[in-house]
Amino acid sequence: MAETGIPADETARHAAKMARRKEAKDRALAEKTAEKGLIIVHTGAGKGKSSSGFGMILRCIAHRMPCAVVQFVKGARDTGERRLLTERFADLCQFHAMGEGFTWETQDRTRDIAAAENGWRKARDLIRDPAIRMVLLDEINIALRYGYLDADQVVAFLQAEKPPMTHVVLTGRNAPGALIEAADLVTEMTLVKHPFRAGIKGQPGVEF
Repeated sequence: MAETGIPADETARHAAKMARRKEAKDRALAEKTAEKGLIIVHTGAGKGKSSSGFGMILRCIAHRMPCAVVQFVKGARDTGERRLLTERFADLCQFHAMGEGFTWETQDRTRDIAAAENGWRKARDLIRDPAIRMVLLDEINIALRYGYLDADQVVAFLQAEKPPMTHVVLTGRNAPGALIEAADLVTEMTLVKHPFRAGIKGQPGVEF
């Protein structure tokens, strides 16, 4: 019996199992040598799509990789991520809030389309710049869902003009099928529970 109270033979079996697993993992990692700029999609009804995208932006900043954010739909609201990036990391991360609020707030489809098109023009310029290593297109999937932008045109641009080593992250519910098909990495956030349904409003540090 080992000092931990776990039988010695069980400890030995566990060690042997972990050694085999490590060998397999090391072999798999050694085979993965390619690098490329990824098209990354965060979608689904659950919370965390934008939060995950901004986490990637902070990783880029930590690696001294120039990056940029273009926010679709959002824009008028002051958020923690916007304040942090513009006040502390403007030398590494450009931040462009191009929206005017959700469609039920503006109640003007023509304005919503114009704002989305302006955001997409800015996004194309940023993506074309090979010095910028990651571009986060926050909530662009909402603009695609409502037809403010043409999904096929967005996909065609990414496939034809995105520099080989540039990562582009696209967030928002209901990502179109064409975008999911073209992406290298797709994560669907699943809603299990949300405090909003219990009458709790969005709070700083959690929602914005």
